[in-house]
Amino acid sequence: MSAVDKTNLTVEETEDTTAEPGLISAAAGEVVGTFILVFFGVGSVQAAVATGAQAGLWQVAVVWAIGVSLAIYCTAAYSGAHINPAITLVAAVYDRMPIPRVLVYWISQFVGAVLAALVLHAMFAEAIVEFERQNGLLRGGPGSELSAMVFGEYFPNPAVFGTDETAWRIIGLRGAFTAEMVGTAMLAYMVGALTSERNMARPPAGMTAIMIGLTVAAIISVIAPLTQAGLNPARDLGPRVVAFFLGWDEIAIPGPRGGWLTVYVLAPCVGALIGGGIQRLISHFNHR
Repeated sequence: MSAVDKTNLTVEETEDTTAEPGLISAAAGEVVGTFILVFFGVGSVQAAVATGAQAGLWQVAVVWAIGVSLAIYCTAAYSGAHINPAITLVAAVYDRMPIPRVLVYWISQFVGAVLAALVLHAMFAEAIVEFERQNGLLRGGPGSELSAMVFGEYFPNPAVFGTDETAWRIIGLRGAFTAEMVGTAMLAYMVGALTSERNMARPPAGMTAIMIGLTVAAIISVIAPLTQAGLNPARDLGPRVVAFFLGWDEIAIPGPRGGWLTVYVLAPCVGALIGGGIQRLISHFNHR
């Protein structure tokens, strides 16, 4: 059983069943959950950048928190609401989640993220084009990460520091990797702590999703100026692939500085294993 699966213990116990959700149900849950997460989270970024709808980073972070919480509430009963390949990796390494199930979860999360990105493009396509026109951006050309950031992520945050080489001195590849690793480690630790049966101070089952959402908002508030706070390989890779085919080309993949694989895929996975491992280690020794 994964960390997030434990949010449903109360419901499962009343139904007198401990079986994992069926694979088809779980796959559907991860598609829908990741779709909800990306629709609200990435959607808030698109609204902020293309229309100026959000005033400041915290408003975007709050929408992310709401999206995460709603995704968990809507799909935890079907799949455990991992909605993040890094969290699924934690379940595979520490909770012995079967590898075939892990692969189904990863594929489902990517599909959900791609579908959400396509729906968002259908909604915001004209607004993004107008944003590019007003800012003199040639899609796929130098500096167009300022519009590509509504799908994938870049370091430092183009909306905060711009896109020229002066901005690049704010944070390099090593610093960006560290930021994403630490942010996802914090997320995985908090998910484990908030859902652990051994944590006597954990919130009631109905409040867990809200607390995880608030954790995401808090992490975004710290990490987003540096890397846009990916924390989730599906959240970045799915929309980034969509951006690649929408004309951002090399600005999307591999990006003007690279790092799409190391910073936004590998770093969250490494961080999640660190954070999830520390939480389980502390919990184990605390209850020996």
